[in-house]
Amino acid sequence: MRLDKYLKVSRLIKRRTIANEACDAGRVMVNDKVAKASYDVKVGDIIEIVFGDRKTRVEVLMVQETVKKEAAGEMYKNI
Repeated sequence: MRLDKYLKVSRLIKRRTIANEACDAGRVMVNDKVAKASYDVKVGDIIEIVFGDRKTRVEVLMVQETVKKEAAGEMYKNI
């Protein structure tokens, strides 16, 4: 699954367009490397998102095309 879509489905970022813009601006890193929106997310990847002074670092536990809002938090683990 593409990185921008994963960020939206897991609800780490609210909209896919914003996720895409964050990737283009270099604010999203996967496994300590700046990642493009087209990066293929795999289980075990470490995603770091920087918005201003806020940093979010998560480990991918599950990759699914669709998920209910209540189960979105089960797709990743905060580090």
